[in-house]
Amino acid sequence: MTKSYIVEVGDFSAGIVVREAGERHFTFFASASPFWKLEGRLFASVSEAESAARALLRVNPVPA
Repeated sequence: MTKSYIVEVGDFSAGIVVREAGERHFTFFASASPFWKLEGRLFASVSEAESAARALLRVNPVPA
């Protein structure tokens, strides 16, 4: 069974992570340009993907 989760950082929907049946990792699919650097990256957990998105936003803040 496929599992998918929305990854949100603050007020932003960073993307989704998807784990296909039989896989051990989650693949990140970005939904906003600040998070495109994470597109296609593999993560061991949803929280690992959230942490990476948070770290990316700290390094490259989105103008208000």
